[in-house]
Amino acid sequence: MADFAPLQNDLLLRTVRGERVERPPIWVMRQAGRYLPEYHEAKGSHDFFACCRSPEIASTLTLQPIDRYDGLIDAAIIFSDILVIPQAMGMTVEMLDGKGPHFPNPLKSPTDGQYEELLSRDVDVEKELEYVYKAITMTRQKLKGRVPLFGFCGAPWTLLCYMVEGGGSKMFVQSKTWVYKYPDASLELLEKIAMLCVQYLALQVKAGAQIVQVFDSWAAELSPSAFKKFSLPFLRYISKNLPEKLSEMRLEQVPMVVFAKGAWYALDELCESGYQVVGLDWLQDPAEAMKIARGRVVLQGNMDPGVLYGRREAIAAEIQAMVQGFGGGKQGWVANLGHGVQPGVKPDDLRFFFREIHRLGRGSQS
Repeated sequence: MADFAPLQNDLLLRTVRGERVERPPIWVMRQAGRYLPEYHEAKGSHDFFACCRSPEIASTLTLQPIDRYDGLIDAAIIFSDILVIPQAMGMTVEMLDGKGPHFPNPLKSPTDGQYEELLSRDVDVEKELEYVYKAITMTRQKLKGRVPLFGFCGAPWTLLCYMVEGGGSKMFVQSKTWVYKYPDASLELLEKIAMLCVQYLALQVKAGAQIVQVFDSWAAELSPSAFKKFSLPFLRYISKNLPEKLSEMRLEQVPMVVFAKGAWYALDELCESGYQVVGLDWLQDPAEAMKIARGRVVLQGNMDPGVLYGRREAIAAEIQAMVQGFGGGKQGWVANLGHGVQPGVKPDDLRFFFREIHRLGRGSQS
């Protein structure tokens, strides 16, 4: 492992360990991205996945919000994408302008040949995703200990959705077809993906990631009973096997965060799923979530990112309600949005969000 500078800002890591802190730590999902003018300058003519595959570009993009909002953000998250795992498995994924990710040849059925090939293929995660690990190491070195660095992966259920839908979806017809028509095949594929997620996250930690997050972006497409069958067991697989893998590799343990967007009904189960932090989307009431969590985990979230399109007065009011709902935020809460920063958000409005969290979080006596 590379030698890295000592961490100067450990507020996030102290919080996720359950310690009482001077103010809530804050970072936001998609904090490196299209809303920043410097993102477009650095990206240039490169397509999205070319940026992901270039450690230098990925590192530069990761650091942009840390530099712009110097002293206001308590974590960096490596610039990458959840769909690098399907790519490592041998599937072609393109990023189309105005449309998003696209799989030219999605999985059609368990008998289409591609399914068996994916299941039987011995995926060399270390080789196939080496560019991610290089980007993480480079970014840790450039950070010089300013803030901790997140690694991440997509959750098995969410990755299956993309692999069978061929991209994003409104109806999730293929995803539902798979789990209700081919449940056994779906479970086999989910387990294969979960195994790769564990390897991938462990290698990110080896490269320098200090905390990891699992994104189950399409959790809301499952009913409570289906979530318990097709998502939760594989989230638990990752939380159980990643620490074992890290021990096997003689690496230090890192905190784990799970974010199952839209699975408000599963908060109690997620609090028992083996993660130290549970991310919330904006559909959950902070005070109610705190009651359900009962201190078992640290919560993360959860202001509607769409609020940032509003006036400063509206943003401030939503922030105040959120801080109060999470009990002031000096223990058990990582401030964040309820999903990623959206395109078109003004960078100065996000700066206002960060500053208000600092102001209100420091001022709370709870």
